[in-house]
This record gives sequence, C-alpha cells and structure tokens, in this order.
Amino acid sequence: MLNISLDLTRQLCDISKRAGAEIMKIYRTDFDVDTKSDASPVTLADQHAEDLILKAIRAEVSDAYPIVAEESVAAGTIPEVGDGPFWLVDPLDGTKQFVTKKGEFTVNIALIENRVPVLGVVHAPALNATYWGSVHGAFAETDGAKPRRIGVRSPAADGIVAVVSRSHRTPEVDEFLKDYTVKEEISSGSSIKFCLVATGRADVYPRMGRTMEWDTAAGHAVLRAAGGRMTTADGGKFLYAKPGFENPHFIAWGADGK
Repeated sequence: MLNISLDLTRQLCDISKRAGAEIMKIYRTDFDVDTKSDASPVTLADQHAEDLILKAIRAEVSDAYPIVAEESVAAGTIPEVGDGPFWLVDPLDGTKQFVTKKGEFTVNIALIENRVPVLGVVHAPALNATYWGSVHGAFAETDGAKPRRIGVRSPAADGIVAVVSRSHRTPEVDEFLKDYTVKEEISSGSSIKFCLVATGRADVYPRMGRTMEWDTAAGHAVLRAAGGRMTTADGGKFLYAKPGFENPHFIAWGADGK
C-alpha cells in the first residue's frame, strides 16, 4: 500500500496552484484556440500547465510511477501502466469553459493504486478554490480562507439536488433523473461537479457521455474521501487503467446513493 503522506498532498496542491497560475497568465490574454483530432479545443494553457506538472512530479515528488497526461496521450505518448500505481493528469479540465471565459475549469492531478484513485487534487484557479482528498480526508480551500474538512450529505426529504454538465448534457441524463424528485439542478463545467457533491452542495452527478480517466480521477478521489462514491451507470464498481483510459457512463453519488 502506498504511503499517502500529508507532505505529498501539500506538494500536489502546490503543483496544481503553480499550474493554475500559468493557466491564468494565458486566460487573461487573447489566446489562440486549436482543435485536436477528437474535435475538442486545446490552447497553449493546456500544454504549459501539463509541462509544469509533469516536470514537477518527476523532480519534486517521485519518478517511480508512470504519468498518463491528456496532452501527452494526444501526442502519442501513452505509457504502459500495468498493475502498479500511476498518475493521471488533466492539466486543464473544462477547456470549453476556459475558451468562453466562464471560469469553470480545473487542474486535475490524481494517483491511482489498485485501479482506484487514492489521492486527488482539483484546483480551480479562476474561482480561487482547491479541493483534495486522500486517506486523511477531504478538504477545500476557497476564497483565501483556511482549509476546511468537507463531506457529502444525505438528500433532503423534499428532493435531491443534481449537478449536470454545462457542455455535455445528454438525453440519457434526463432519463436517469426522471426516477427522482429533483428540486434543483446545477449546471457546471469540469471536475467542479464532483466537488459540488463532495461538499454537500449537490446529491448526485450523472454523466452519460464520453469521458476519459484523467477527466474524473482527481474529482473521484475527492468524492471518495468525502464519503461519497462513484459507480458505473448500471451500479458496478468504477475502476481505472481501462483499455484506452476511456470511461463508461457513470454516476457520482453523495451519501445514501444507490
């Protein structure tokens, strides 16, 4: 079992914030937007942040485990992770929100062991918010305040609060929500959706569309540490190191989730 120390968590939070600072330098400019082979947008901010994160993990944390990072994979660098621990990095999750200047984008760094995220950091630089989770618990640092412990909640008797993707909502999500009394819906971008469930702001986050493991691992780690869980759409266990690092449809649950 990996030794997930508090120092390691602090290191990753610091790295995510440094990557966020690089992202914000470009965010404040009239940057160019390119398109990747899967038709998703990409900017210099994605690459600059990823370069910083990869160098920092290898130089300051550990060079012992493979790093699977979104832009590196897009460029054809796909490490073999086997059955051992590995890192998952999304340097700029929610690029569409970045491009449209909505602010709902994040830096995601996660450590996987036994196909489960055991440590994750989600940093939202434009929102001045950082969330992290590990065996030591789940925490949030927002608006310059001191870190606070966070946790999921039980749904209220009068209905649930559902968080849905701002850019990728599908008819399957609407079909899923028909089975519940939904008193409020929150639309959000990036892995912030996991954090809304982890902090007790929402009760469930259904995602019925294509995602990759680097999109979900850090938020999943925060949710797990906050007492929530994540399942496949049919209720199965959600694991990592899947073929192509592609995710099935999933549901992120707060307390008392199915």
